[in-house]
Formats: sequence, structure tokens, C-alpha cells
Amino acid sequence: MFFLVSKILWLVIQPLSLIFLLILAGLLAGWRGWRRTGMTLSALALLVLGLLAFTTLGNLMIAPLEDRFTRPTSPPAEVGGIVVLGGGFGGVVSGARNIEELRESGDRFVEALRLARFYPEARIIVSGGVGNPFQDSESDAEIARRFYAGFGLPPERLILEGESRNTDENVAFSRGLLADMAGKPVLLITSAFHMPRAMGLFRQAGLEPVPWPVDYRSIPEPSFGLELAEPAFNINTASVAIKEWIGLFAYYLSHRIATPFPGP
Repeated sequence: MFFLVSKILWLVIQPLSLIFLLILAGLLAGWRGWRRTGMTLSALALLVLGLLAFTTLGNLMIAPLEDRFTRPTSPPAEVGGIVVLGGGFGGVVSGARNIEELRESGDRFVEALRLARFYPEARIIVSGGVGNPFQDSESDAEIARRFYAGFGLPPERLILEGESRNTDENVAFSRGLLADMAGKPVLLITSAFHMPRAMGLFRQAGLEPVPWPVDYRSIPEPSFGLELAEPAFNINTASVAIKEWIGLFAYYLSHRIATPFPGP
């Protein structure tokens, strides 16, 4: 229930949906003769669009998330496993074309491949099912099977978990898979903005993986200003940040994580 409610709620409140609904409400208000209300709603939609698409506000929102955890200055000499959280493949396109189409978060799987060569004895655990209940999609775990096979990674090094639909289920379904790591450190690979929530969930499950953030979207210590060159990227960054902050708040309120903003 939590999974489905969260997905439906985000469909409504994500920035582009919110802008559309504000414009629609403004038009309806104007049609009903409520001119002042219609103008206010339209102006609010324009303000939200301007701030998120044409300023660095998205960077300001996502930077604290990305800077919360850093990679260890001295990586472990050996590790028992490398956990990769799903979200890096385009499941709809990959499944339809039988390819391995990487998305923005594809850094997760590329970095895991690099680390697999750096730690040749480590098992690679891919945790990722189908996170979008509204589209027919292939799981990240199944796509990862083909992806790593194409680079010659022995299949016996892979542990695939393709049932999880969100971060909470990533941890729940992969927790048992980490039991056979012989007491060695386990690396956790996910997007830097997603690492606080992921680490909070793993800690709640009694695990303490070594954070290995990837997929950065911001520069350190950004300042507020105009950013006119890439409005689509700007609004996407802001959307990602808003979704993650809401996710942290919801997970804390539902007692899935112990603190509202997990840190080192």
C-alpha cells in the first residue's frame, strides 16, 4: 500500500504536474469569472516554473543530499560484496528492444563494473525490480544480467534480486543476501542524492555498508542565481531533490529510518 500511495501522490505533486494543475485551475477560475483567483494561480504556476527551470534552485536543494556521504578516503583492502541499487536502466526501452539502455543513474552500474575488477573476489548484488507500476517494464536486475555478461563478468559473481520496487524493499529483499559475506565490508552504490535514505534504511535493518555515492547532479556549495542554458536539466534536478526530501520525511514519519536526515 505504501508503495502504490507514494507513486500516485508523486504523480500529482511533482513540479511539472503541479505547474499543469495550477494553470488548469487558473483557467477554470477565469472561466467561472473568478478573475483575481485565476490570475493568482497562473502567476503562481509561472513563479514555480521560473524558479525551478531557470535558476539554480535545484542545485541548492540537491547539494545537501549529495554532500551528506562521501566515499572513504582509504577504500577497504578487500570487500565481501558490492550492492548496487536499481534505478539506472531504462526498463521500458530495454525490455522492448532487448538492450541495456542506461539512464542518468546508470553510473551506479558502470561504477559497480569498475569496482568488480578492482575487487575480483567480491560478489555483485543487484537489487532492483520494476519501480513504475504504470508501465510494462523489465527489472533492473534482469537487464544487469545482460549488461555484465557483455563485459565478461562471470555469472557466478552476480546475485540478482528483481522483486523490490522501492528503496525500502531493496533493503528488505537484499538483507538476507548479505549474510554470506564472511564478515568483510560491503560497498553500497547508489546515487549521491539517494545515499542518506538508503543508508538510513540499511542501518535500521542492522547493517552498516560502506557508502559509495555516484551520479552527482550538483557542484559543491552552489549559490543561487539564474541558469538559462539548461531548463530541462534544471527542473529535473529540482524534481529529483524534492522527491528525495519528501521520501526522507515520509520514511522518517513511518519509522522506516531512525532520523530525518541520516548522516555519517
